[in-house]
Amino acid sequence: MAFYTCHLDIGEDIDSVQLIHFCKERWPRQVYDLLWYQVMDRNNYRKYSLYIGWDVGGWNCERNGKSRDALVILDGKCELVGKPWRGNLRNTINDASNSSEWIKALLDLCQVIWQGSELPTVVLAIDTPLGFSESFQNLIAGKGAVESIEDSETNPYLFRYTERFLFQRGLKPLSAVKDMIGSQATKGMHALAKFSPRVKSVGVWQDEGNLQAIEAYPSACKHSGTMGSLLQSFIVEQEILQLPLDAHWQGATFVPGIDHDDKRDALICALLAWLYTNEPGQLEMPPAETPRSEGWIFVPKDGLDMFSHM
Repeated sequence: MAFYTCHLDIGEDIDSVQLIHFCKERWPRQVYDLLWYQVMDRNNYRKYSLYIGWDVGGWNCERNGKSRDALVILDGKCELVGKPWRGNLRNTINDASNSSEWIKALLDLCQVIWQGSELPTVVLAIDTPLGFSESFQNLIAGKGAVESIEDSETNPYLFRYTERFLFQRGLKPLSAVKDMIGSQATKGMHALAKFSPRVKSVGVWQDEGNLQAIEAYPSACKHSGTMGSLLQSFIVEQEILQLPLDAHWQGATFVPGIDHDDKRDALICALLAWLYTNEPGQLEMPPAETPRSEGWIFVPKDGLDMFSHM
C-alpha cells in the first residue's frame, strides 16, 4: 500500500478548481478524487454541480445482457468523476428513502469518494420517456377521447408533444406505449416521483434541495456538432469506414470505463445535463404550448439542423 503526503497552501487568490485539475494529471485517481471533494467542500461545494447521465434499463434488466442501467458522472470541466457503472438500479431505487440517499447511492456506485459535509447540486439527465401524452392520460382516466386518429407518428395516444415535435424534424423517437420500453419508462417515472417530484418548469423536475432531472435522447445527438465536439475528449481513436457518418461516435473507441453502448449513452446524457446547465442556448427548449404534464426531451439544436431542410 502506498501513502501520499502533501501540503497545499491555497490562498484566496488561487483558483483551487484549476489547482486540483492540475493535480489530476500527476496523482493517482483515488488521491485526486479525495482532494477534489475536500477542496470543493472548503470552497462551499454547493455552488458546484455534478452532471449524471442515466441510460435506463428495464426493471429486471439483470436478465438482459445487452441493455442495463448505466451511469456516468461528469464535473464542471466535463471530465469523468469516479468510474462509469452498469447494472440494475432497481434495488438502489428501492433502498433510498429520499433524494439525498439517492444521490449518495449513485455516487457510491460510481466509486466517487464523498467527503463533503454538503451534497453537491446534481443535474440528472435520463434516457427514457418521463411522461405520457395528455391525451393518453385523459383516456385512461375516463376523461374523454380525441376526435380522430391518423398516422402513427401523429397519434396523440402513442406520442407526446415533444416526440411529435421530433418526428416533424425527421427523428423517430420511441413510444412508451407501443415500443416495448414501458419497463424503462415507468422505472424513470418512478424515480422522478420518489426523488424529484416537483415540476420546476416544463421538462424539469426537482426535489427540495440538490437534485434536478431532465429527459435526454442520445439518438437525437448523432449529427450534432455541439455533441461531437464535447465527445472528442472521450474518444481515444476512431476508425471511419464510410461517409457520411451515421453518428459522431461511429467507429469510436472511448476512454477506459466507457466500454459499452449503455455507458456511451449515459455519457451523452451527462453531457446533455452539462449543456442544459452551462449552455442552454444550444438545446431546443419547450414551446409555450407544450403540456406541462408531458415533459420535454432536451436535444441539441444543431442535431436537428440537417433534418429541417429535408
